[in-house]
Amino acid sequence: MNALRKNRTLLIFFAGWVAMAAFILASSLKYRIGFPLDDAWIHQTYARNLALRGEFSFLPGVPSAGSTAPLWTILLIPGQWLGGESGMLLYTFFLGFLSLGLIGFVGEKLSREMTRLENRPTGKSNAVLPVAGLILATEWHLVWAASSGMETALYSAAILLVLYLAWKGQLPAFWLGGLIGASIWIRPDGITLLGPAAMMLFFQEQTWKRRLLRISYLLLGLSIPLAGYLYFNNSLSGSPWPSTFYAKQAEYAPLWSTSLPLLFFRLARLPLIGVGILLLPGFIYQTYETIRKRKFKHAALFLWWLGYTALYAYRLPVDYQHGRYLIPAMPIFLLLGLSGTLDGFAQWKITHRTRRLAGFAGKAVLVLVALAFLGVGAQAYATDVAIIESEMVDTALWLREHTLPGDYLAVHDIGAVGYFGGRQIIDLAGLVTPEIIPFIQNEDQIADYLDARGAAYLVTFPDWYQTLPEGKEIVYQTGGAFSLAEGGTNMTVFRWIE
Repeated sequence: MNALRKNRTLLIFFAGWVAMAAFILASSLKYRIGFPLDDAWIHQTYARNLALRGEFSFLPGVPSAGSTAPLWTILLIPGQWLGGESGMLLYTFFLGFLSLGLIGFVGEKLSREMTRLENRPTGKSNAVLPVAGLILATEWHLVWAASSGMETALYSAAILLVLYLAWKGQLPAFWLGGLIGASIWIRPDGITLLGPAAMMLFFQEQTWKRRLLRISYLLLGLSIPLAGYLYFNNSLSGSPWPSTFYAKQAEYAPLWSTSLPLLFFRLARLPLIGVGILLLPGFIYQTYETIRKRKFKHAALFLWWLGYTALYAYRLPVDYQHGRYLIPAMPIFLLLGLSGTLDGFAQWKITHRTRRLAGFAGKAVLVLVALAFLGVGAQAYATDVAIIESEMVDTALWLREHTLPGDYLAVHDIGAVGYFGGRQIIDLAGLVTPEIIPFIQNEDQIADYLDARGAAYLVTFPDWYQTLPEGKEIVYQTGGAFSLAEGGTNMTVFRWIE
């Protein structure tokens, strides 16, 4: 038992390593190793230009704010120095592994703070097995995120770290604010952490003077990295936020007509597709107890999860790709559910022996369900990678071999084409071509814009536009089986202008 207590961290990281290895192996067996999102190649393209040219750009010589996560892009630079695609992939997966391990490690520490049960003299959890850490390190959404080449897992770890340090209240408020500001460089959503951090610091103090002082230091610490982030984006694009911030909202604006409660429900149910379904009763119980006992720290976590989900339901209500935008909020839901389950279980009037047996059985079920969904997640990840590799990457490689260096390519998914294609790109999604954002939903205006820019080819899935590809000659189509098997179509290259 003592050895297990000493090696909790090692066990958590090992579980995360095994989970990620299973995902990557599954993708290798299905098609080949790669990333499950085209966006991951956007980060790699920015990182390569930073490493080789010293400029923050997607297209060489054209600085742009098309990366939502500049800190993640910077962290990817050493992978470009290693040389070769295999070295880049290995290094990126290593960053994902570290992020996943940190999610489990910090989540375990936060969980032990959240389960301070009244019937324990020390007020702390004496559990030997790091249940929370193991659940988080093997939760399939989080493993998928860690293996995706994206910043999602690192951002999730940053969220947990900020909330844990705020819960403890031992870090000076100025540095906690600075950490929140640093998280904004991973994702701009990090600014939402100001709410729960301020709430915890506020109620930890007894006098108004001390409360106002700590909040002031928190805001001061936040303001420095936030100002740097806003200046960074403004210097690149003329706007304080990255171009993706505006492009995504413009692209999905038609969804805003859907009922907001329905959109919220679609997003809020995402943690239930996995071990979270078992923790839902505990989540409900914890919510009840938080209100009844006025547990302000638990309330801060709950309100952040609720507000974060509502914010996405309001501005970016999409649940595709396994809810990738809501994955960072899932650990908080799971920890609230686990703490509620443990706290509720402690209230049962049963013998000590029965309690121990039932507790062991309950924890075993949680871990086993997490492992079962891990298998489902590995297959989903393998399919996602296979689609990106057989559609986006293979198309990019064809474009590199069959188009001229001066050709302009109008592309909806620019990641792989930008990394492998080596051509000038007009971004139909507006990330690195922000001037297209105002008419991103108007295909007639897009066509006029492509004519004016002299686009040579249109590269997209044919069902993503209603009229844009009409009458255009097909010069290449992947013929990939994986997209078709999932009900999709094949990436197609249309000749735009002869």
